[in-house]
Amino acid sequence: MANIRSAAKAARKAKRREAINTARKSRVRTFVRQVEEAIVKGDAKAAQEALKAAQPEIIRGANKRVLHKRAAARKVSRLTRRVKALSK
Repeated sequence: MANIRSAAKAARKAKRREAINTARKSRVRTFVRQVEEAIVKGDAKAAQEALKAAQPEIIRGANKRVLHKRAAARKVSRLTRRVKALSK
């Protein structure tokens, strides 16, 4: 445990932030998984709806710095490409 009051406070804050970021990361993963499950089933309409819901969630993850912005863009791009290929 930290000996200095400010260091102890920083440790408490870090613990709270970690919990928030873990939840946020998990939420992004859940939305991505829903899109991937719809793609595997071959349901183009469900995949499109899931992607529409996942896209802002992924971007929000990047804005909140739980994902790197380029990783988020890459995820959205690849999912979009897969959904588009499904609907052809």
